[in-house]
Amino acid sequence: MKEQYYDELLNISTGGDQKGYTKSFHYHRYEPTPYSALEKLFAQYELTSNDHIVDFGCGKGRLNFFIHYLFHASVVGIEMNETLFQEAVENQTSYLKKFKNAKDKIQFHCCLAEKYEIKPLDNRFYFFNPFTIPIFWKIINNILVSVEKFKREVDVILYYPSEDYIYFLENNTLFELKKEVHLPGLYEHNQNERFLIYHLAY
Repeated sequence: MKEQYYDELLNISTGGDQKGYTKSFHYHRYEPTPYSALEKLFAQYELTSNDHIVDFGCGKGRLNFFIHYLFHASVVGIEMNETLFQEAVENQTSYLKKFKNAKDKIQFHCCLAEKYEIKPLDNRFYFFNPFTIPIFWKIINNILVSVEKFKREVDVILYYPSEDYIYFLENNTLFELKKEVHLPGLYEHNQNERFLIYHLAY
C-alpha cells in the first residue's frame, strides 16, 4: 500500500524488480528498498539539508526522491544499468514538476559504482547489498581516500547487510557501528531485515 502511496505523492514510478539477469556476476539485480523500511530508518536516523547522500545501485531513484522529500538534502544516484538509469532520469523529470526546488539537489550518474569520483561534500553513503565484496572494498577505499583529502564526518548505511560487508568494515577499516535499526515483524524471521549505520572514527 505504501509503495503506491509514496510513488503517487512523489510523482514517480519506482516499483517492480529488475527483469532478467545482470551482465556481471559482481552486480546484483535491482530491487528497491521498501518505503515502509525507509520510514523506520528515518524515524531513527535523521539527515539535514546540508548532507550529501550517495546511493550506490540507485535503480529508479526511490531513495533519492524520498530523502529529498523528507530532508531537502542533496542526493546522487549511481546506476550502471542504462535502462534503470533512464527510468531514474524520467522520474526526476516527473518529481521536478511537483517539487521545483529540487532542481540542483538530485543527480544521477550512469557508471560503475567504483568509478564514481567521491566529491568533497559527499558524507553519507547508502548500500542495499548492490554488488559483491570486491566492488564494496574499492568504493570504501575511494571514500577513505577522499576523506584523507577533505576531512569530514562520514556515515555508511547498509540495508539487508551481507556478512562480508560487515566483516570488512569492522575488521579492515576505522568504521564503527553507530546504530542498528530493526524492521519490526520482519527482523524476527530474517535478521537481514535491518539497517546498520557505520560512522568513520578518526
